[in-house]
Amino acid sequence: MLLATLKSLRSRKLRLILSGMAVVLGVMFVSGAFVLTSTLAASFDNLSASVYSGTDVAVSGKAPVAGGEPDENSATVPAELVGNVRAIPGVEKATGVVSVSGARVIGSNGKVVTTSGPSRLGTSWSGTADLRQLRAGRAPRAADEIAVNASLAAAAGVEVGDRVGVLTLQPKKTFALVGIFGYSGNRDTIGGAQEVSFIEPVAQELMLGKTGVYSAIVVKAAPGVAPEVLRDRLSATLGDTYDVKTGKQLQDAAAESFREALSFFNNVLLGFAGVALFVGTFLILNTFSILVAQRVEELALMRAIGASRWQMIGSVLVEALAIGVVASVLGLGAGIGVGALLAYVFRHVGNADLPVESIEIPASAVISAFAVGTLVTLVAALLPALRAARIPPVAALREVAAPDRPLTRLTVAGALITAIGVTALGIGLTGQGGEATLLLLLGGVLVTFTGIALLTPMIARPIVSVLGLLFSWSVPGRLGRLNSARNPQRTAITAAALMVGLALITGVHVVLESATASFTKMVDTRVKADLIIAGEPGGDSMPTFDPAVLDRARQIGGVREIVGEYGDIAMINGRPSRVNVVTDLAAMTRMLPLRTIEGTLATLPADHVVVDAERATELGLRAGSTLQVRLARGDVRTMTVAGIYADDDVYRVGGWILPAEAVHDFRVAQPSFGYLRLAEGANAAEIRKQIDALLADSPEVTVGDRSAFIAQQSSQFDTILAMIQLLLALAILIAVLGIVNTLALSVLERTRELGLLRAIGLRRAQAMRMITVEAVVISVFGALLGLAVGSGLGAAVVRALKEEGFTEVALPWEQMGTYLILAVIVGAFAATLPAIRAARVNVLNAIAHE
Repeated sequence: MLLATLKSLRSRKLRLILSGMAVVLGVMFVSGAFVLTSTLAASFDNLSASVYSGTDVAVSGKAPVAGGEPDENSATVPAELVGNVRAIPGVEKATGVVSVSGARVIGSNGKVVTTSGPSRLGTSWSGTADLRQLRAGRAPRAADEIAVNASLAAAAGVEVGDRVGVLTLQPKKTFALVGIFGYSGNRDTIGGAQEVSFIEPVAQELMLGKTGVYSAIVVKAAPGVAPEVLRDRLSATLGDTYDVKTGKQLQDAAAESFREALSFFNNVLLGFAGVALFVGTFLILNTFSILVAQRVEELALMRAIGASRWQMIGSVLVEALAIGVVASVLGLGAGIGVGALLAYVFRHVGNADLPVESIEIPASAVISAFAVGTLVTLVAALLPALRAARIPPVAALREVAAPDRPLTRLTVAGALITAIGVTALGIGLTGQGGEATLLLLLGGVLVTFTGIALLTPMIARPIVSVLGLLFSWSVPGRLGRLNSARNPQRTAITAAALMVGLALITGVHVVLESATASFTKMVDTRVKADLIIAGEPGGDSMPTFDPAVLDRARQIGGVREIVGEYGDIAMINGRPSRVNVVTDLAAMTRMLPLRTIEGTLATLPADHVVVDAERATELGLRAGSTLQVRLARGDVRTMTVAGIYADDDVYRVGGWILPAEAVHDFRVAQPSFGYLRLAEGANAAEIRKQIDALLADSPEVTVGDRSAFIAQQSSQFDTILAMIQLLLALAILIAVLGIVNTLALSVLERTRELGLLRAIGLRRAQAMRMITVEAVVISVFGALLGLAVGSGLGAAVVRALKEEGFTEVALPWEQMGTYLILAVIVGAFAATLPAIRAARVNVLNAIAHE
């Protein structure tokens, strides 16, 4: 029986190669994700080891405000502490350093040099060493001189001798670029970081807010003193005021942080690999179902000569196992290649400059490749195997296969599974799943798709018949329409593969489109500002601008009111929270819908705050209540609640508004937003030009009307959508393979039928059009399913997020129309090879075909 199975497999290897390709692609993503993350993690371990190689112990301050990105900027150590540390036994050398994220260089094109994740460091120049090496020019010596690393110089398009603008805690300042440096190992950057070095007092003032402080003290142990011993001595002497860690601890912490970031990326890749394998399951299931249907007579003869049901099941599963193993080997090889390629891209294209010395192939990549590849193939082949076991020996006496089974049981099963999936999704979306919320969401989507796929055969025949009417103006069109509807289960499974990919893309698009529509409605109907100054969201720091812009803009004719908004993190009663300062609270209430519930919003005296109703209720506050507030700089202060305003979807930045003088204790004492109301009849375009001129030294921000502000703030959605579309293109590719495979096997199955059609006058071109119509109808059917299911899932997510500000459900009609057009193209492309094969059928051989 085994020999017969292997011989059958060899005779059908060309038919099975496309189904195996689906597994190859899925396994490629799985193994590639592990190879990439292991390679990058090992590379970063080597990198962090070199960075901290000269650090035995480091002393740093404890941030007064916990939570949020700005913490490191507010944690300092006084300069006099360096001498105290030097005096401790076992210390050979102690050096105060400034190294803080937030220095943004303006390139030769007038724009801020952006980064996709790595820090933009502002540091104090401490000379060259084993790690840092000058490549051009000299070290900075004066207050208006800087040096930058080679990667930043290239990205900014600047060279030694240029005048370069830099944004820090203070507005733009211009420096002379006197030096360009690199790092050991001929590296232009460390981990992609952009580094600007100032002389020490300037670095302290611009990056830490005042002179006489450092961000850390780097300590070198005396010979014979272990770093751990020196750490304990320093901790005992300095007390709990400072953090004292060994270089190894800092290295491990940096590596762990990098691995956490990589784990997110790894999970994303594994998620898309799961989608690819899920779609591939439909392809494999369809392939084996068709093969079993075509081999009814052969399998029945084997039963007639004594083969048992278990041998029939084993025969099909052995074929599946062989395909799974071969596909796993190929997928693992492709995954290693993809992991290596992505590591190269990460290093060179992303300017990460990680020292990738070798490609890491972890055991998890190998184990997961074979486990996933073989398991998916076997699971997909199980139902066809059971179907093969049910073939009675008497079927060998029939000239044709038995007709398809009724769809009743399949439909009932699909309805039950869909109901389970929708229930799980509902629980997850409403937040009632607790710690299992993510599992409920992912499982709910998977189960829902499976249930819908089982329900699809019930609607396949009528919908496909209607779609086919578009092509029924010719004989080939009518034949293609009939062929696509003749086997609803086969058509449904083929279309379901395309449905999954398009449903996910459409669902995400609906959520993002609804977010944009909700934001647009809120801004258009409730924000009364005529012009808004703001920067694009994202990056490692919030875009800010010179406060002087507000004063100058107020002097422009036609400007009635202008309000600046500052933002930072503070500790409110011991808990981190986002806080804001507005320069004119009364004017803000006229531009944004802040409705007073208690107290007053007319004025905000010193040491008073206003808070939204949600946080007031949470903390049990009323007008007149007191609370403890600690900002990034300064001591804890007692503040009084002056007023409470109603929760509002427009102004949900943090819920706390502080008086104007509090901005002096913010980490960055510069506004992030500016809101302007214009006088009646004022020329908005002319005023906008004048404000643009005021913002010349703040290239991170722009001024625009409400429409421009909406487009600016929602631009991040375009990037998210593009990434998802790119990755889910793999699922679409597998769906195309599914259509090709189904049609190829269908052409083989209908060889005699094609011969008879050719014999009675069907030309080659007509045969090709017939197959193309069949493919296009199936593809469009799958696309319609995907658009419908994706729209439903997206709308459900939007409704579940209503309390988060999603007030509008918006469907991306233009993109959905584009997807339908692409479905026609996909169907026509997928039909190419099967159509050519159908046209080449030899008429006489086909008529004699059994």
